[in-house]
Amino acid sequence: MNKAESQRIASYLNSAGYHEVKSPREADLVVLNTCVVRQSAEGKVLGMLGQLKGLKREHADMHILVTGCFVDSHVEDLKKRFPHVDFFFKPGAYSDFLSWAKEQGVPVDEQRLLRSPFTAFRASARNDAGKDSSPCAYIPIIQGCNNFCSFCIVPYRRGREVSRPLDEVVCEAEELVRQGVKEITLLGQNVDSYGRDLPGRPDLADLLYRLSEIEGLSRIRFLTNHPKDVSRKLIEAVVSLDKVCKYLELPVQSGDDDILKAMKRGYTVEQYRELVRAVRERLPQASLSTDVIVGFPGETEEQFDKTFSLLKEIRFDVVHVAAYSPRSGTIAWRKYEDSVPQDVKKERLRKVEQLQASVAGEINSGYIGKEVEVLVEGNKKGKWYGRTESNKLVFFQDDADCSGKLVKVSIEKTSPWALQGKHA
Repeated sequence: MNKAESQRIASYLNSAGYHEVKSPREADLVVLNTCVVRQSAEGKVLGMLGQLKGLKREHADMHILVTGCFVDSHVEDLKKRFPHVDFFFKPGAYSDFLSWAKEQGVPVDEQRLLRSPFTAFRASARNDAGKDSSPCAYIPIIQGCNNFCSFCIVPYRRGREVSRPLDEVVCEAEELVRQGVKEITLLGQNVDSYGRDLPGRPDLADLLYRLSEIEGLSRIRFLTNHPKDVSRKLIEAVVSLDKVCKYLELPVQSGDDDILKAMKRGYTVEQYRELVRAVRERLPQASLSTDVIVGFPGETEEQFDKTFSLLKEIRFDVVHVAAYSPRSGTIAWRKYEDSVPQDVKKERLRKVEQLQASVAGEINSGYIGKEVEVLVEGNKKGKWYGRTESNKLVFFQDDADCSGKLVKVSIEKTSPWALQGKHA
């Protein structure tokens, strides 16, 4: 979501006459898009704000804008803490950004502004739509979250769920395809909630069926899912639609029911297992990824072991693991003491990472000798790279220009993180 929002802001500035520079030191305008999902992320934000303060002393005409989840409802407090920042605007609040731009004399398209905060930077968001553009694009379809998981800051910073009209999303996708995009990823803090606030209550499956009708669009992805909201209708849509990638992100967060209850996740471990069984029964070829938090307040060694055992049992293709980090204002921050020592959190995180490297290595080794289809996204150090439908990163060498093409690659070598091969 942050990447999509950054692209939209950059796109608008490009259309208004700005161009990107390599370093903030060279910039007249810096827009810092922030994440504070963990303490380490917030630390990076504070560090960058310190660097920008020094740069502004040298370059007094520099404008600094800050957006993203660092910007809460206490904007006046932020202004006092960081007087060198010219403007703060909440994530997705493009109309506020455009109002600031207008005040500064930057050209503003009033009609685009009036449509909605989502469409202010719609399909023209691909800011480099030339030959070397990525064939992949992001489309936010729902903003905010109604779940209020006890560890999560997102609902407090991005607000309640607001869906984009289905026809509007389809229109944007069609325009992106006209610009050369072949793969779109639909984005939402909880993408499975899409449409509940719209007239007629269309859902994510309905949107997938409509998008699959777009000629020239090769692939459709979506994230992030919430396990309690993944419907059988959605699973059947993924099964039946060739363009929808057979890859699902299903964040489990913990393998212990008491921890899941304290996290306010809304499902049990057995209900999660049932969902995985349903997916694998209908989509045996699907790749699955998950998110895990270790060291949630009060997590015992026995409770962590249940999470570890669940990961060994399900054997995910990808596991994103993080140590619990208290976020000011969340339910967990108000209700629980951060009781698990840092060294214990680090050791549990290390164990999960070690396990997943082994599991992913074994899964990926099964691709040796097989042929996969890759959508080529670019070239890095002399090798083309892209992803399979199941989201496997693939590298291969070829003298021809493969950028943006769907190519067959014969896999010769694998690791837990990527596949390597030759153009078949």
